Amino acid sequence: MLFRRSKSLTPSEASAAHARGELQLVDVREVDELARARVDGATHIPLGQLSGRLSELDRDQPVAFLCASGHRSGMASRAARKAGLDASNIDGGIKAWARAGLPLTTATRGGAA
Repeated sequence: MLFRRSKSLTPSEASAAHARGELQLVDVREVDELARARVDGATHIPLGQLSGRLSELDRDQPVAFLCASGHRSGMASRAARKAGLDASNIDGGIKAWARAGLPLTTATRGGAA
């Protein structure tokens, strides 16, 4: 198959696993996106830097990737799986995370996150 679907988790599944210490979260959005809303405890590696930074991730623990809507994180999870990591995509990205009412840190009026 030319385009394989990535393994995926719902935002609720990812949040619960991360809270239990069973999952690494990696946010692949750009810095300006991260400044608007982020998940505390998630590692920030912009998608364009991912291939050079996969070695920073714990190969002994599953990892889930997060972006705005799930497209870039799907690409990230496929690349990570190809590199031998147990990787998943978070369905719907940060937008779905917010819709699910899961915890986010958002920017204040002054622009600080």
